[in-house]
Amino acid sequence: MLSFGKAGFRKLAGAAAAVLFFALNALGQTQSQTGDVKPIPILQGSAGFITNFDGGDAHLAPIATPVVLVPVGERWLFETRANFETDMVQLPGRSGFHGQVEKQVDYAQIDFIANKYATVSVGRFLTPFGIYNERLYPVWIRNLQSDPLTLPIGIGPSNASTGVMVRGGFKARPQFDINYTVYFSTLVTTTPVDSDRFAGGRAGIFVPKARLEVGGSFQHLLQQERSNLFGFHAVWQPTKLPLDIRWEYARSKRGSGYWLEPAYKLSQLPFLQNEMRRTQLVARYQQFFTGQLASDSLPPVNTKQFEFGVNYYFMDGLKFTTNYGRQFSSIGNKNVWTLGLTYRFVVPMGPEGGRR
Repeated sequence: MLSFGKAGFRKLAGAAAAVLFFALNALGQTQSQTGDVKPIPILQGSAGFITNFDGGDAHLAPIATPVVLVPVGERWLFETRANFETDMVQLPGRSGFHGQVEKQVDYAQIDFIANKYATVSVGRFLTPFGIYNERLYPVWIRNLQSDPLTLPIGIGPSNASTGVMVRGGFKARPQFDINYTVYFSTLVTTTPVDSDRFAGGRAGIFVPKARLEVGGSFQHLLQQERSNLFGFHAVWQPTKLPLDIRWEYARSKRGSGYWLEPAYKLSQLPFLQNEMRRTQLVARYQQFFTGQLASDSLPPVNTKQFEFGVNYYFMDGLKFTTNYGRQFSSIGNKNVWTLGLTYRFVVPMGPEGGRR
């Protein structure tokens, strides 16, 4: 059931009214720059078959995440992503692997492109705390298939928020750009589309010449202990090297930690054959520290984990991936091993390059 409360409903209604006023005002001030190009709906997404060996136990995890984008006019966009996955394991006394398909709507939102500086979204959206949940989570994007230990911090019970979000960016100086996101989420108790009640924001500085972004996240929980959460992130892709370095830190009363992930593609090594130049080497080191409050979604004790992985790109969108790591904690050490194949697809649902 939805659990807004009178005060929460009034705040959400007020926020929606403010968003509508802002959107209509911007609509009257900003002229269209799309010309006579007719936007068409797009079906895209990813599929994968991932095998996880967690402490010696095998888990088969096929997954499909279709994304539907439906433009309405030149300024409105409806977008939604569904998630179909299963965790198949061997059961005692039964042969083969068994599991149930879990279905979930990751997000379903309506976007209004107010102007070149702001886009307003209303509905269910991925919580923009840090960068992993919103930018790196899909199996075809992530370099390592295992989740960071700190991922549950700040993203809510189902990785999404229900409410309103405003995001955009602008050029602050010729040397760098600023991007921002502010959002409010209300309480929803219906599983699997539940969300917490909080407000927050994220801001980043991007330096195009250095291909470097640094930023931070803030969130205030408007329920339970009403605590503050903080996060920092950095992404660097040097212009002269096929190198990708990602770093993230998150802190809350339920725990804190960081992860560092460098990835290097062998495309510049002259002594390798063309096939080997499609190989990418990845590593990740991470630490998690328990907080004042317990959490079912975070490790129960201080934990360290190191992983090394190899990705091979058969073609654009089709990737073989594997990684091996070891986790260290006071409740026991264990190996973490993942093997998988991922694929990204894009299907236009209309004539491409259509004209009005």
